[in-house]
Amino acid sequence: MTTTEPRTSRHTLPATVGAARDQVRDLLHTTGRAPPPRTVTDDILLVVSELVTNAFRHGGGLTGFTAHLTDGALIVRVTDASPVIPRTRTDSHPTAPGGFGWPLIQKLSRRLTVTPLGSGKTIQVVLDTTEPRV
Repeated sequence: MTTTEPRTSRHTLPATVGAARDQVRDLLHTTGRAPPPRTVTDDILLVVSELVTNAFRHGGGLTGFTAHLTDGALIVRVTDASPVIPRTRTDSHPTAPGGFGWPLIQKLSRRLTVTPLGSGKTIQVVLDTTEPRV
């Protein structure tokens, strides 16, 4: 795959998880080309939901959000106010709620990077738009 400059992007900071999903869904469906298959779109929206939920719930709030569509991929960047790097929970009881989001994000992403900032971090994921990851 040859990566080109982003052809379409959205940079509005969403106020809710649903708004972030809507923003990405609109991006995927308004590019002038066929949208990704439904299973791929569902995976993308799940990752966006998890990232933004984690920013609100564990990251001290969402401070940045971008989504760029390139050839065969969607690049999503979520910035929050916490410098704490996400990790997979190892201390949870099998019946305890939560702890599944970060492994899910890792599994569904083609590439994932966490960039520490002075007062927070940016998580960037590259998501396939042409075929399911799982």
